[in-house]
Amino acid sequence: MGFSDLLQEVSFGRFQWMHVTLISLPGLLLASQNLLNNFVSGVPTHHCSLPANYSLPDYQVTFGSSFIPLDPSGNRLDRCRRYVEPQWHLLVTNGSANVSHLKTEECLDGWTFDHSEFLATTISEWDLVCSLRPLKQMIQTIYMGGVLTGAIIFGGLSDRFGRRSVLIWSYLQLAILGCSAALSPTYSVYCIFRFLCGMAVSGIIINGVSLKVEWIPTKERTLVGTLTSFFFTFGQLILAGLAYWLRDWRKLQVVVCVPHFLFFAYSWWFAESARWLVLNRRSDKALKNLHRVARINGKPINQLTLEVLHSHMKKEIDSCQSTLTAYDLVKTRGMRRISICLMAVWFATSFAYYGLVMDLQKFGVSIYVMQIIFGAVDIPSKLLALAALTYLGRRYSQATCLFMSALVIFANIFIPPDMQVLRTVLACLGKGFTSSSFTVVYLYTGELYPTVIRQTGMGFVSTMARTGSMAAPAVLILDEVFPALPSIVYGGAAVLAGFFACFLPETLNVELPDTINDVEEKCGTILSSSLCPRKKHVLKKDNLLLSLHRCVDLMLVKPYCVDV
Repeated sequence: MGFSDLLQEVSFGRFQWMHVTLISLPGLLLASQNLLNNFVSGVPTHHCSLPANYSLPDYQVTFGSSFIPLDPSGNRLDRCRRYVEPQWHLLVTNGSANVSHLKTEECLDGWTFDHSEFLATTISEWDLVCSLRPLKQMIQTIYMGGVLTGAIIFGGLSDRFGRRSVLIWSYLQLAILGCSAALSPTYSVYCIFRFLCGMAVSGIIINGVSLKVEWIPTKERTLVGTLTSFFFTFGQLILAGLAYWLRDWRKLQVVVCVPHFLFFAYSWWFAESARWLVLNRRSDKALKNLHRVARINGKPINQLTLEVLHSHMKKEIDSCQSTLTAYDLVKTRGMRRISICLMAVWFATSFAYYGLVMDLQKFGVSIYVMQIIFGAVDIPSKLLALAALTYLGRRYSQATCLFMSALVIFANIFIPPDMQVLRTVLACLGKGFTSSSFTVVYLYTGELYPTVIRQTGMGFVSTMARTGSMAAPAVLILDEVFPALPSIVYGGAAVLAGFFACFLPETLNVELPDTINDVEEKCGTILSSSLCPRKKHVLKKDNLLLSLHRCVDLMLVKPYCVDV
């Protein structure tokens, strides 16, 4: 017996629906945090400001070409250079004269920005263009660094102080520091606030997921998990609407952070993890929470005693005596192969995903429309991923998603900029395949690692995903060297990870391993096609829901272990 059996006695009812809904609501705005830089740091059309003794009364290329040269395409004013002296004769020649010999200079008087798409962004606020252009992507890299740091810090704090306490603090931190970021007087101050916001986002995600699944009986977890995963998807659509409505980076920053004051206010109602309470010698509080859940669900509480609670938690308590560390993930041959391959898959998936979604302006379509399209494509991609997991298996699904995402990324390199529809379609396909890859690898990782070290393994390889999300914005800077270079790097990483995925064992219709010895005994040779030989008694037919149920259930055992 386990704690999951005890949850069946208190049932799945009103409490769980309220609990899950309230914890999931912030997910609508977490997408805004991750993708916020697309809009608060959107790059408006711009050109050099004219010297103080001149003025440009109309934003027209034909007139502006007397002061500012055209860019290589000949369709718009150069963004970073202007003539040393005004060339009035170009008005007569309509800009057709040879201008290669004319002297130009940098934008000594700053820049003039077009406000038709964005009213104000960090780019126009602090002139982050031309030589300072890389600083735009640095904001996102710093934010993702905060997400990585928060996972490390808040993960440890939640083991020490509980999921609920750290979640409440994370809401308050994001609300206060997120709103404070809108008041940033300088670029450096804004980056500091974004780093701290990233930490808070990580605390919300980690502890929110734990509290959600903690109170869900096993057979309902897949349904609830699938439904709540769409909060992030719909959040991407909400972000597009808010950004289009406000178009001012300071206002947008405030609007996506203020609701967290509300989340902080009602989060005091959340029930602390009963598993964590028992394993931290607070069984009385755990029993009180169970009684509360049972009463709200209309179930009797007479049979819920401390003796019953401890008997159901014996397996979890015993598992916490393990002294396994991250080193055990690479200590033996089978575990080493799994860990190395998963590191590559997690890194490349996140790397390619954020490489696509963090540069929406390059497709030549309205950035607001692109955000809606990119958000909507997640819905079919998740459903297709679940179907592929059922019929193709984990390994083939993982490799296919990575190879296909690389294929469409490479294909977009050869599409001319004027073919906007085709470029947008390919970009959406790339986004869809990387989203599917995320869906697959999360389940796949839980099935590959044994129970005794599963949570440690999940944390270890997901760190590579955060590293990939940090590196992705920085790679976009390479387009100054060669425009296609970022796409080559993103696609190349996906191809390489696809090959690594081919060396992972198949886990479809296979029992989950409980110990490292199980992995080593069942793994076989480096080219084995499954984690263990398929036996008739394992699963007579593939059942993705059962696999998800068990995977999530076993992942709940380890996170609550603390040193006492």
